[in-house]
Amino acid sequence: MLLLMMMMMMMMMMMMMMMMMMMMIVMMMMMMMMMMMMMMMMMMMMMMMMMMMMMMMMMVVVMMMMMMMMMMMMMMMMMMMMMMMMMMMIMMMVMMMMMMKSHIDESQTK
Repeated sequence: MLLLMMMMMMMMMMMMMMMMMMMMIVMMMMMMMMMMMMMMMMMMMMMMMMMMMMMMMMMVVVMMMMMMMMMMMMMMMMMMMMMMMMMMMIMMMVMMMMMMKSHIDESQTK
């Protein structure tokens, strides 16, 4: 009788151990799955962030290009204005010279 009891106990213990092991394995698997999912999520987030950053960078570059173009245009306009001013000045000078000459001529004839 005692022997039988011992055997039963042993069997029970073994069964319990097996069950525990199985549970552990399942738990491990679950943990692994969770970890994988988390990793995937993290990767996705990172990718999204990278994409966003890239988009932002592109936007900034475009903005910079636009600014540069605007600056160039402004510079060109300024240059044109300066040239026009110079031309006007020269014309004025010539006109003045002509007038002076005519005036002097007139005075000389007198």
